[in-house]
Amino acid sequence: MIDSPSAYARLVREVVDLVQAEDTERLVPELLTLAAMTNDHWGWEGRKVIDAVLAADDRFQAELVHRLAARYHELEPGTPPRRSIVALLAGLRKMRPDAVGEPIDTRSALISLAAEQDVHHDTRLLIRLAELERADGRELPGEFVAVIRRSHLTLWNGKDELGALAAQLPAPVVNPGEAWSDRALAELSEVSEVSELGDDWRRLLAHAATATAARPSAKWDKAGRALIASLGADEVRERLLTWLRLVGRPRTRPLLNQAYGADPNATFDAYNADALRGLAWLPSLLPPHPETARTLGALVETSLRKVPGLGPVNPKVANAGVNALARIDGETALAELARLATRVTYKGTLKLLNAALDARAKAMGLGREEVEELAVPAYGLTAVGRAEHRLGEATALLDVHGPKVALSWRNAAGKAVRSVPAAVRRDHAEELKELKAAAKDIDKMLSAQSERLDRQFLARRTWPYATWRERYLDHPLVGTLARRLLWTVDGTTVGYADGELRTLADAPVTDGTHVEPWHPVGHEPAEILAWRDWLERHGITQPFKQAHREVYLLTDAERATATYSNRFAAHILRQHQFHSLAAVRGWHNKLRLSVDDEAPPAVRELPQWGLRAEYWIEGDGGENYDDITESGSFLRLRTDQVRFYPIDAPQNSAHCCGGEYRMWLRDGVAPVEPLPLTDVPSLVLSEVLRDIDLFVGVASVGNDPTWQDGGPDGRFREYWTSYGFGELGVGAETRRALLERLIPRLAIADRCTIEGRFLHVKGERHTYKIHLGSGNILMTPNDQYLCIVPKSNPAAPQTGYLPYEGDRMLAVILSKAMMLADDTRITDPTILSQL
Repeated sequence: MIDSPSAYARLVREVVDLVQAEDTERLVPELLTLAAMTNDHWGWEGRKVIDAVLAADDRFQAELVHRLAARYHELEPGTPPRRSIVALLAGLRKMRPDAVGEPIDTRSALISLAAEQDVHHDTRLLIRLAELERADGRELPGEFVAVIRRSHLTLWNGKDELGALAAQLPAPVVNPGEAWSDRALAELSEVSEVSELGDDWRRLLAHAATATAARPSAKWDKAGRALIASLGADEVRERLLTWLRLVGRPRTRPLLNQAYGADPNATFDAYNADALRGLAWLPSLLPPHPETARTLGALVETSLRKVPGLGPVNPKVANAGVNALARIDGETALAELARLATRVTYKGTLKLLNAALDARAKAMGLGREEVEELAVPAYGLTAVGRAEHRLGEATALLDVHGPKVALSWRNAAGKAVRSVPAAVRRDHAEELKELKAAAKDIDKMLSAQSERLDRQFLARRTWPYATWRERYLDHPLVGTLARRLLWTVDGTTVGYADGELRTLADAPVTDGTHVEPWHPVGHEPAEILAWRDWLERHGITQPFKQAHREVYLLTDAERATATYSNRFAAHILRQHQFHSLAAVRGWHNKLRLSVDDEAPPAVRELPQWGLRAEYWIEGDGGENYDDITESGSFLRLRTDQVRFYPIDAPQNSAHCCGGEYRMWLRDGVAPVEPLPLTDVPSLVLSEVLRDIDLFVGVASVGNDPTWQDGGPDGRFREYWTSYGFGELGVGAETRRALLERLIPRLAIADRCTIEGRFLHVKGERHTYKIHLGSGNILMTPNDQYLCIVPKSNPAAPQTGYLPYEGDRMLAVILSKAMMLADDTRITDPTILSQL
């Protein structure tokens, strides 16, 4: 930006003099310096430079454009000077290449410059360059065709200005520049050289590019089947899946990242997205195959990856993947739909997934929950969590350990070997490939099934004993989770140990009538502690908190407010993190935008209980609404009340920027009062408040160690301090109780004590206090703050037995404690500078 107006004005005069002297060699670097001073916004003073260039003769203009284009190619992709060159040429739109006598090398430079942009706003220049090249009998480069197509599709005037030109450019069949499209174009070229089927392959890819609707029509399917028949189903599957597996890889030809909007290198090519939709549909016309479902599932997840300033990469491609899976018969496609339903948070795609599963359930004459249970494949496991596969003289072993599966090998003598035997690589390549793919599938499905089981507490599910054993306890994959949980069989709590279901007294339970998941609500503390001891005695690590699950009971304050809870009010949350967490836990939420509109609260519907839980939130953009993204969404939220209503009660809403919630009433419908909290079943209240505690615990700015200064303008300093070092919530109290049992077993036990809400760690340099809720650290003397930023997914230190998985903050606290107990060995300069 301009630091000195006088320096800027002086440079403008110098640049104008260079233009008038037609000194292009010195002019180009000065122009870029000027552009950098203005952040590419030339303003009134800068227009003098533009006007001077436009007043110069055609020869000088052509030479300047050529030098700018040459300098553009010398610069690193995505750098500010490249953007400045584009901005400068945009300001010189009146400067046109002359049709008569224009140097070919200048035109080529302009074409190359345009080809590295996502879209080109000067549509007339694109048309003129294309006309000149084609008039000279020159083929337009694929990258230049690509920018014409993208501009045609995405510019506000693209269809009107570029429609005729785009229709005249059938080649290349897809835009180059993406890993998958480059591979497809290269294979088409290879096939054309050695086979007469090259044209058929080209027609198939061209047919995929016509997938502009939300779903394939019968006519589209018919044409696709005919093309597949001419090429062979197996070869089509192999090529299509190879291309689809490359989707989402980094662009092979990076595009210029503009100063605003989403990075085009992080998204899909707008023209190629239609082709990807068609390529996702085509495998559903083939016989079912495990690799098809696996690849389509990965495509859905890749297409929903979040891009800053944009949101999901490309939901329409994700939706095409879901629609394709829904059309494929068989266990693997159904399993992939069920897995995705537990992982996807984007509302439109999740709606399609739910519709597909509901339709499958209806066709099978089963309930949705039963379909999800039956959809879990064994992935080759022949016993619970284990499988052996003989490949020649070697044996492959799949063993599930906790949340992961391990693939190991034994030689002909039964001795364990560290790597895949050479004979297996040579003689059993396909089986090895499938084993490795199955291992990845198991890891993904274990995570999805753990999420599903964790939601069963509010589902009010019960099973006949035999059905439960088949679908849960003895299922080869789900059994690895179910055998680490507690269940209630005909009113008796049981766990699985030493090959049997057992009571608290270890008496075997071999039969029963009905089974339901066990929840600590309603059980005496002594019984809960006894089951925790039982799990520890048998060395069982639960896949999520169950015996150690937090129980949220009504407080006196909530009894006083009667119809709402303020327990999680007045927090500052990172909006997008909260939004994702809420979706994973089954809540419906609408992003708050800085617009004149209203939105409902975050809602979790509980149809089995006839209830709807609401968490009231509002956007926080700061005094001047500066804390928003480029797309207009708030970066942060402020939280308010938790309420419960009958599930069919009219919806509440409030202005996105804040204000009072009110109930929308239509057609004379009477308002519905919130339910007294005393009328909400204890299990429902506890689980809903536990969800919200999770949202606050993860998304609060108070647990960000870099926010010591209180964030923008220090507005949140008081909140950050009160949250980061304040009283412990229910979840942190559970963590404290676990650490009291765990610390004595650690190698650093003699350096650690728990006092109140802190873990005290005695190092050589200082004594440190780690807050058990936020993980923030104070150190002697004078409780000086120590900022240590943990990894995004810290690995839990080797501490021996842990009773449950999934507590990230526990891993953070233990990692920090281990480091600080041996603080003389710290080498990180950022940490050392604070000690």
